[in-house]
Amino acid sequence: MPSPGSSPVLTPAELKRRLDAGETLRILDVRNEDEFARWRVEARRSPLTVNVPYFHFVEDPDNSAARVPRDLPLVAICAKGDSSAWVAESVLRPMGYEVANLQGGMQAWGSFYDIRRLPDPPQGCAVWQVERPARGCLHYVAAGKEGDAVAIDPPRHLGPILDLARAEGLTFRAIVDTHAHADHLSGGPALARVTSAPYFLHPYDGIHPVDVLPARIDFEWLEDGHEFRLGEARLRALHVPGHTLGMTAMELAHAGRTILFSGDSIFLRSIARPDLGGRGEAWAPLHYRSLYGRLRRLPEAMLVLPGHFSDPGEAREDGIYAATLGDLKGDNPELRERGEEEFVRDLLAALPHFPPEYLEIKRVNAGLAAADEERANELEMGRNECAASSHGR
Repeated sequence: MPSPGSSPVLTPAELKRRLDAGETLRILDVRNEDEFARWRVEARRSPLTVNVPYFHFVEDPDNSAARVPRDLPLVAICAKGDSSAWVAESVLRPMGYEVANLQGGMQAWGSFYDIRRLPDPPQGCAVWQVERPARGCLHYVAAGKEGDAVAIDPPRHLGPILDLARAEGLTFRAIVDTHAHADHLSGGPALARVTSAPYFLHPYDGIHPVDVLPARIDFEWLEDGHEFRLGEARLRALHVPGHTLGMTAMELAHAGRTILFSGDSIFLRSIARPDLGGRGEAWAPLHYRSLYGRLRRLPEAMLVLPGHFSDPGEAREDGIYAATLGDLKGDNPELRERGEEEFVRDLLAALPHFPPEYLEIKRVNAGLAAADEERANELEMGRNECAASSHGR
């Protein structure tokens, strides 16, 4: 491969900021067609994108460049940043294109996190939403006014969480996974080791649902009704099985204001799928009873913070992924009024492709298998597939 030149570079953070601000850019993705089809750069205002594989530029640079419009500034992207840097510097810039290169490519985009502080948390609390744009994953930190904090569904990349804690003067008192994740590798056990805070998981998720083997990780039992104190506020566990047997939402409440960290139960435009443990038909009725018998009965003014999003356009204008339960009852088609039989039938009919990597991710999260950084990147490639329908994708 020719050596990359010195084209201007953008970090993932800079690219995300410019896209969210509504800048009109065009993405040139030079990965192979199959890689491009699996996942690409998306944002609340997604860019126009063209896919021309790198080897086409090597074999026929003139005709390949002719496939790239000149009407907008370009950001060139590849897997790790080298191939696109060569295309930008050696082919396109000499032809007069305005082009920058994404530093680190899709690998860097895949491990980038965007952190936003919730503007309206319960009194005396602070809440941060940690967005992983490439995966559609959402992670959280909740804290009391004295800095006592709980990490909820932390990602495997601990840097952003630890940097946030240092910057805000937070001390983690507990680490919570709302469930045994299938779409991404949990940072919960590792964060617990680093911070000496106990790691909590519902005991039903302490067994791999397919291998039927007990987890080989240290965890405290997160049981229904368990409470964590964050100053004067309380963070309470609500066991809502369906996505997994141990799925547990977390309710943060104080002074009449309540937030629900819904994990993989309610999303903003869909609901979680029940089949990632290989038990879809058995778990779908449980999912109905959790959603309709418990979660839909919570106060309509409660703010729901989901564990995933399907489309970056779901975010509010301030970039936060959140909606009140009352709004979700009207706007989320998967939460419409219906009986259990209809719900189960519709849910099982709407299940998307089952990613085979998810079984291995569950094994790693249970301590039954290991994954180095390269393998972890392979397992986590692409957007999450935890939603039960393709609505909003």
